[in-house]
Amino acid sequence: MDVPLTRRYVLFYDYVTENVIERRAPHRDAHLDLVREWLGDGRVLMAGALGDPPHGAALVFAVDDPGEVERFAQADPYVTSGLVTAWRVEPWNLV
Repeated sequence: MDVPLTRRYVLFYDYVTENVIERRAPHRDAHLDLVREWLGDGRVLMAGALGDPPHGAALVFAVDDPGEVERFAQADPYVTSGLVTAWRVEPWNLV
């Protein structure tokens, strides 16, 4: 069976640690709209916060170019508003 292979990448976010739930509230709808847009066209496969309370997030992408993941992060309201203190893109080699 030939299945077209698309690379997988994971975008990891580190969040600010103080009051992140309250601080993300004004940006949440715009962030979720962006995630839903990418989910809708298949570029994002899954996404969610890490920890309880959240200390970061992971988003799984199905794209050939890691630059697309970087462009997502640069446009994400959580990043542009300063809620994300660091982010990185890692290739995910599925077995």
